[in-house]
Amino acid sequence: MKPIGIGLLGLGTVGRGTAAILARNAREIERRAGRPIVVRRALVRDVDKARRALADAFPGDPAGIDVTTDAETIFTDPDIDIVCEAMGGEEPALSLIRRAIECDRHVITANKALVALHGNELFALARERGVVVAFEPAVAAGIPLIKAIREGLSANRIEWLAGIINGTGNFILSAMAHEGRDFADVLDEAQRLGYAESDPTFDIEGIDAAHKLTILASIAFGMPLQFERVFTEGITGVERIDVAFAAELGYRIKHLGIARRREHGVELRVHPTLVPERELLANVDGVLNAVLVHGDAVGGTLYCGPGAGSEATGSAMVADVIDVVRALTTDPEQRVPHLAFQPDTLSAVAVLDPDEHECAFYLRLRAADRPGVLADITGIFGGLGISIEAIVQKEPETPEAADVPIILLSRRVREGLIREAIARVEALESVSDRVHMIRVESLR
Repeated sequence: MKPIGIGLLGLGTVGRGTAAILARNAREIERRAGRPIVVRRALVRDVDKARRALADAFPGDPAGIDVTTDAETIFTDPDIDIVCEAMGGEEPALSLIRRAIECDRHVITANKALVALHGNELFALARERGVVVAFEPAVAAGIPLIKAIREGLSANRIEWLAGIINGTGNFILSAMAHEGRDFADVLDEAQRLGYAESDPTFDIEGIDAAHKLTILASIAFGMPLQFERVFTEGITGVERIDVAFAAELGYRIKHLGIARRREHGVELRVHPTLVPERELLANVDGVLNAVLVHGDAVGGTLYCGPGAGSEATGSAMVADVIDVVRALTTDPEQRVPHLAFQPDTLSAVAVLDPDEHECAFYLRLRAADRPGVLADITGIFGGLGISIEAIVQKEPETPEAADVPIILLSRRVREGLIREAIARVEALESVSDRVHMIRVESLR
């Protein structure tokens, strides 16, 4: 039987990992797919550099991959059936994927930004041409999360999902918790180890996680991709003192992406979060990813594993290749929909504004160490109908200190209301600094 031909867009870390898995596990993959699968060509910027990389990856056997700087030779090659995009970034990846679809090639991408920002358009174009755009490697790399939600949990009404979906942020917060280090110090180490880019903005400001949450929410709730509606807050404001106080209260701080179905819409939010230390998600450390998905029938299911890396991402890429090969003879109308729900049933679910989000809150402030101050602060919360679950006034840090740290944990409340309370507290003459706020989720 004629082998299925693969064209790679990019031969960097993910591209080489994909090629290595296809070569190393060729027989096993053929048994699963029913057809041999081989990489025919790879689009690269520097042909000589790519050939050296292939020689290093496949000593004595360059895997028979033709490297080229001409993308059109991939899209028009009759022996190439599937195009795997492993370049990253918006351009030229977007234009190349459009061209591949127009040339009736199935596409698999590891590009979470591309899917989150342009997936609606690309999926529509793919349906017109009768081809598949698959994107399992775009979220959580080696964890088969897309398939689990889209297919494994398809009997369920997904109520909410919450997860650690950026390994760099998790590495930083884990080190701060276990080693008592400052954010900047751990970020430097993450960059030295290659966990963070030289410009870490996408990771530490939550943009990467927001891209992934956009995708997960769409397949969970049957809604179009809406990256622009995701509330996004990074971890740069998390201080060592917050990590320590959270531990004293029985919590750990994790950078979570949360999508929750509510009566009048859905919450889409990425932010640092206090999670009870007894929860499994609170104990996922280092660069691992983990996502908890709650369905009405099955309850909670947890998915954990490597969220990045050459072969972890390549594993997801190859799994999508196998799925596409199995579907080649299937009527396009009978294939698994890109976003889990039939395209004409995707609903424009309202995405709630941040002030409408609901959760509990951790608040840290500094106030004068004198009688009546605590009563003034709690009176503000009581006047707004906000219940306080715990309040801790710490000892003065030095004998001559005029103010003391105060920690409050609220019960679940609308965020707009807690922000009003914070504004009133900060206006008190006795409060000497802004109030530091971190959201709290029990994951129940």
